[in-house]
Amino acid sequence: ARRLHSNFGLQFAVEEANKRGLPLLVFEALRRNYRWANKRHHTFILEGMKWNAEEAEGLCNYRAWVETPVDPGKDILGELAKEAALVVTDYYPCFFLPRMIQKAGASLSTALFSVDSNGVIPLQSSDRHYTTAHSFRRFVQKTIPRVIRQLPLPNPLETLVNTSPIQLSMDDRLGNPFDAITRALSSIDSWQWSDDVSIGELHGGRGSALRKMEHFLEAKLDMYHENRNAVDEWGTSLLSPYLHYGHIGGAEIVREVLLREGWNPNHLPEKASGSREGWWGMTPGSEAFLDQIITWRELGFHFCHHNLDTYDTFEGLPEWAKITLNEHASDKREETYSLAELEGARTADPIWNAAQRQLVQTGLMHNYLRMLWGKKVLQWSSSPKEALERLVHLNNKYALDGRDPNSYSGIFWVFGRFDRAWGPERPIFGKTRYMTSDSTRRKLKLDRYLARFAG
Repeated sequence: ARRLHSNFGLQFAVEEANKRGLPLLVFEALRRNYRWANKRHHTFILEGMKWNAEEAEGLCNYRAWVETPVDPGKDILGELAKEAALVVTDYYPCFFLPRMIQKAGASLSTALFSVDSNGVIPLQSSDRHYTTAHSFRRFVQKTIPRVIRQLPLPNPLETLVNTSPIQLSMDDRLGNPFDAITRALSSIDSWQWSDDVSIGELHGGRGSALRKMEHFLEAKLDMYHENRNAVDEWGTSLLSPYLHYGHIGGAEIVREVLLREGWNPNHLPEKASGSREGWWGMTPGSEAFLDQIITWRELGFHFCHHNLDTYDTFEGLPEWAKITLNEHASDKREETYSLAELEGARTADPIWNAAQRQLVQTGLMHNYLRMLWGKKVLQWSSSPKEALERLVHLNNKYALDGRDPNSYSGIFWVFGRFDRAWGPERPIFGKTRYMTSDSTRRKLKLDRYLARFAG
C-alpha cells in the first residue's frame, strides 16, 4: 500500500503515534533482487516513491531506500526498528511478501503490526475461500452494510499530532530521500537486469492514478456495462497497475463511485441475492464496475489469503479442473510453440500475437483478450502444467499488474478456478471453458487494435 491516503495501515500507525505522543516515520524501500524484477516495474514504483516523498513534506518524516550493489540493505529494517516504539506494515497475501513479513516479525526487536488495506471487504472477515464469484458476491452483499460505513480515512496524516522532524542513527546511510529516488530513476538504464524489459506505457505515482480514475469516472463509467469489452476504445479503467502497487486503493475508488451516485447504505435491500445487477440501486455502469472492483478483484485476494501456499500452483485448482486437465494432458496438439516463440509473438494467430505484443510493449493487456491469450497458451503447450508456468512467467515479467491476486485470478480462470465444468468435453481443454480466436473476432471490434499491434 504505497500511498499516504485511504490506507488502513498508515491510519493505524497515526493512531498509535498519537496515543504515545510520538512522531511518525514513513519508510519506503525497494529491493531489486526478487524474481521478475526489471526496469519496467522499478520505474513505475520509483515514480510512486517520488510522489510520496513530495507529498510527505511537512506532514510526517519520510525516508526512502533503494537497493544498490553498494548497499544491499542488510538488516536495514532491524536497525530502524531499534529506534521505534512499534513497526506497522501492510498485509498483502501474494508473492514473497507474507513470508518476508513473517520473518521480520520474528526477528525485530519491537512489535510489528501487519494491517490489511487491500480492498473494501476485510480479508479476516471470511473464514474460507469462495469457489465462484456468485457465492462470494452473496458474502459481499451480506458484509457490505457493515464495512461500507468504515472505509479508511481519505487523509490519515491530517490527524497526526506530533509532526516534529526526527534524526535517525541511519540518516547518513539513508541520505536524502529525494536524492536516493532521483538517483535511482536517472541510473536505471545502467542497472544489470536479468530481464531486458522496456519501460511501460503508464507512469506510476498517485497523481497518475488520480488522473486515470477521474477520466474513467467522467468519460467511461456511465457506459462501462456496455463498453468494458471494447478493445479498440478500451472501455475499462486502466487502474489495475496503480491498485497493484498501492498508488491508489480499492476502497477510495469505491468511495468516489458512491459519492458520484449520491448513494447511501439505505439504498441496499434487506437480503443478499447474489445478483450482479440492481442490488446496489445504482446506474448500470456503476453496478457493473462495483462488481468488478469489489466482487471479482477481492475474490482473488480472499482466495490467496486462505491459500498462501497453493494459490499460484496447479494443485491450487479445483478438483474437477485438475482431474479433467490431467485426463487430457497427453492429448495431441495440432500446434505447439516454445516459450521463446510465445514471448516473441511468433504464432500463426494474429489476435494472440497482437495481445502478446501489447503486453510486451506497454505492460497492459485488455481483460477480455487476456482470457483468450491464456486459453491459447493452454492449447499450444505440451501439458497444462507447462501452460500454467508459461502464463505466470509472461504475465509477471511484463504486466504492470502482475504478481497480484487479481492477475492470478485471471490466469487460473483459464484452468477452471472460479468457473464450472463445461460441455461438450474437448481435447486438451477437457471440461474447462473453451475459447477461440474466431469467436473473439466475431464478438469484438478489433481492426484498430490489430493494426496498432500488428508487428
